[in-house]
Amino acid sequence: MQLYNTLSAKEREALIEEAGKERLTISFYQYAHIKNPELFRNHLFITWNELDVLGRIYVAFEGINAQLSVPAENFEAFKKHLDSISFLENVRLNIAIEQDNKSFLKLKVKVRDKIVADGLDDNLFDVTKKGIHVDAEKFNELIEDPDTVLVDMRNHYESEIGHFKNAITPDVDTFRDSLDIIENDLKDHKEDKKLVMYCTGGIRCEKASAYYKHKGFKQVYQLEGGIIEYTRQVQDKKLENKFMGKNFVFDHRRGERISDDVIANCHQCGKACDNHVNCANEACHLLFIQCEECASSMDQCCSTACKDIHALPFEEQKALRKGKTVSNKIFKKGRSEVLKFKK
Repeated sequence: MQLYNTLSAKEREALIEEAGKERLTISFYQYAHIKNPELFRNHLFITWNELDVLGRIYVAFEGINAQLSVPAENFEAFKKHLDSISFLENVRLNIAIEQDNKSFLKLKVKVRDKIVADGLDDNLFDVTKKGIHVDAEKFNELIEDPDTVLVDMRNHYESEIGHFKNAITPDVDTFRDSLDIIENDLKDHKEDKKLVMYCTGGIRCEKASAYYKHKGFKQVYQLEGGIIEYTRQVQDKKLENKFMGKNFVFDHRRGERISDDVIANCHQCGKACDNHVNCANEACHLLFIQCEECASSMDQCCSTACKDIHALPFEEQKALRKGKTVSNKIFKKGRSEVLKFKK
């Protein structure tokens, strides 16, 4: 029984191109009590592999967090399968604003300790006592209220290319880093201010809102469905868009254009730019912002050292990497002394 990928990303990419069929990029999450995550993981892989689903899915005792791509022609079958699972019936699906058939090139369903690495001990507070969910219209009203503190619950490389106006954007590498920083910065306003939070699709705010209520914040709100659903509602209901720039996404697209504003800069020359890339040196793979001119002159690398390595024959590059531990995370944190214009 196949429980893992048998095709490489390049082989899958070729098959997608050959098929020439539309695919939908989708994300969803659900907190639930899963008794046997390993068994549930295997069930998902077997079923979704048959439907040609690709993506990155995390399963834990506390629930599921999924970002995936499904052939448009298989969407109804995929939705029917979700609805057959009691805690996923009618789960909200965040469908990408900008579609790309190659957003994911493998199906990875992994069992994790948590579906979001928040570093919290869930036994110390009631995770079900969440903040008030608000739609795009109510969110727009709240963030114009002078008694509101708006907080971006994402990481520095996400908020750098796009965020809501007047939002606090913590300069952090991980979600867990932001929790204590935000509480400390707002400790004097636990009762007199409305704490309004947002993230990409809503999952980080689910846990954070319960945590901040536990910490004594009296008025806690969260954007339902995150930036993805906000954008959809703004378009459907013709509301004022208060998001500036791009929404960072965790797939090969790396971003969805929400407004025409370019609020970031190329990390190498300082030119206005908000295109994230990964350093072409496989031993580095640093995530950073690079304009077209720098991409050309630097051979898509983050530094001259990486450019020199990337220019070597492939076998020599492999020899240099031999015996070294190299992270294969495509969203490596985007901080380096070689990036002169990293804010």
